[in-house]
Amino acid sequence: MTNAVIETILSRSAAKYYDPAATLSDDEIRELVRIGTTAPTSFHLQNWRFIAVRTREAKARLRPIAWNQPAITDAAVTFIVCGQLVETSVIPARLAPLVELGVMPPAMVADWEIPARDLYMAFPQRRRDEAVRTATFGAATIVYAARSLGLGSTPMIGFDADAVHREFGLAEDELPVMLLCVGKERAGNWAQKPRRPLAEVLDFV
Repeated sequence: MTNAVIETILSRSAAKYYDPAATLSDDEIRELVRIGTTAPTSFHLQNWRFIAVRTREAKARLRPIAWNQPAITDAAVTFIVCGQLVETSVIPARLAPLVELGVMPPAMVADWEIPARDLYMAFPQRRRDEAVRTATFGAATIVYAARSLGLGSTPMIGFDADAVHREFGLAEDELPVMLLCVGKERAGNWAQKPRRPLAEVLDFV
């Protein structure tokens, strides 16, 4: 029996070539991000932001600081996927919708906020690591959502992070974790490349 989710995952590959004439509407971009933000985040922090670079002018600003990669201008949209340094004081506000829905008892909010504060706030590297994890989970979810909709995607780390930060006005607590191109593919892209054997990457204990 075919499982559509697994088939989507197994058929994904990083696209190199996009149809530059194809576009995505703002609503289609919003839907990709809505799906992306269902990904897991630590303590429901949701410490991410997505900048959708989709106009000709914005793409022209991004491409020179992204190693001049053609996908930046050819793909319908390139997301600047930002992770935000963990700030645990936002947890009550993030959890408020769960409390209002009756999913979480109000008294439980402190049970999340206090251990999260102890885990992160005195540890800059942990705050940064969690920002990268959160952004990566969100980007990966968009990758597979795009594939399920018949779109290609390309995650990229080939860019000048400081220049992206300046050019697109990221906040002081935001990290540009990756770029993620999404759009309609054109001919010439490879199928998914073979992976290392399980015997090399899996241990049972």
